[in-house]
Amino acid sequence: MIFITLGSQKFQFNRLLEEVDILINNDVIKGENVFAQIGYSDYIPKQYNYDRFLNKEDFLRYIKRSDIVITHGGTGSIINAVKMDKKVIGVPRMVEFGEHVDNHQLEIIEQFTDSNLIYGLLNIKELENAVTNVKNIEFRNYQSNTQNVLNILEDYLSEVENDVFQKKVSK
Repeated sequence: MIFITLGSQKFQFNRLLEEVDILINNDVIKGENVFAQIGYSDYIPKQYNYDRFLNKEDFLRYIKRSDIVITHGGTGSIINAVKMDKKVIGVPRMVEFGEHVDNHQLEIIEQFTDSNLIYGLLNIKELENAVTNVKNIEFRNYQSNTQNVLNILEDYLSEVENDVFQKKVSK
């Protein structure tokens, strides 16, 4: 199954949804195997099922059931999918298409791609190749950095606490 998630930003991402319909019409992918969360997009998929928004439980359930997740450049969507070891195709929303206020998603997609966690896609017309090729790519396993950050903070706070204690003792 392919799960498409476009997030909850108040912008459309029509070109991605339209391209998926084209791929279904060209028999590249099967429409019955596609579900999309389309958010505020104006384009209504013709060949596959969709919902505008999903609650967190349904969102995670769709990711879990999917083989491939096609997502905008939202970090939450990407991280949820890579945590579940899904093949992820990331397509950034672009300001020139009226999909966002700036191109920060381009940087996010590049970072995840450079880290070998996802298949980043800049040209929507390359989606066919991405869907075909992503199945055979070995991505790096996602490792959360949260514990490392917490350890650094704990070490720092311990040092500050020791410094404060030493100053009090030396008085």
